[in-house]
Amino acid sequence: MKGKKKTKKVNKTKLYFNQDTEDAIVEFAKTDCKTKRDELYNSVIKRSFEKLAENLIFIHNFHSDTLPYEILKNDCVSFLFQTIHKFDKSKGSKAFSYFNVVAKNWLIANSKKDLKRKILNVSLENFASLSSKDKSSIENYGKINSPEKTMIIQETTGELQEIFQKIMKRLTAENEILCMKAIIEVFQKVDQLDLLNKRAIFVYLREISGLNPKQLSIAMSNIRKHYKDIVKNDKYSLIFR
Repeated sequence: MKGKKKTKKVNKTKLYFNQDTEDAIVEFAKTDCKTKRDELYNSVIKRSFEKLAENLIFIHNFHSDTLPYEILKNDCVSFLFQTIHKFDKSKGSKAFSYFNVVAKNWLIANSKKDLKRKILNVSLENFASLSSKDKSSIENYGKINSPEKTMIIQETTGELQEIFQKIMKRLTAENEILCMKAIIEVFQKVDQLDLLNKRAIFVYLREISGLNPKQLSIAMSNIRKHYKDIVKNDKYSLIFR
């Protein structure tokens, strides 16, 4: 009896944003011919942008009660189209990473605008009918932390940065170094990232580090061991233990 044929795993990212997409975007940015640009966009780039926007909307929960999904996706894709000419391959960034960040930032900005519209339009009569998530967002919008809380945040932030640097000095494996650099980058940009959850953070780390899920999980497991060893020191707040 013949053994079962092993199914080859396919990188889902490559299915919709592959080297063909990369090449088409580079070619689009280089040419001034409208006909050529339209051909490249409609035949290759557009479907990649649509899938990218779709994934970001669902992964990071960029849903809106006031804006239908299709309109949100199409508006995001239109914005990506308008920024293709800004992509510069010579800067070392991959097209997927570049447009993933561009799309994510646009969706975050749009989400903030949508929340602002809700705040301006909500009345005492219909406030009760809002979801608990929307109520919480509206109640906390623009809220300023107390001086005590601000001081605590600043102190713990400084300690965490110190811990990160100590971990970085211990690492020798390339994947672990890439993972740690990604963690530091996400931490530094945390105020710019909306709607964070465990899955979203993992996606951010994977995109920044360039590691696949298995490599990232192994690297994070080893980094976690260094973290636990370092924070045993009484110098650090209980919050880190």
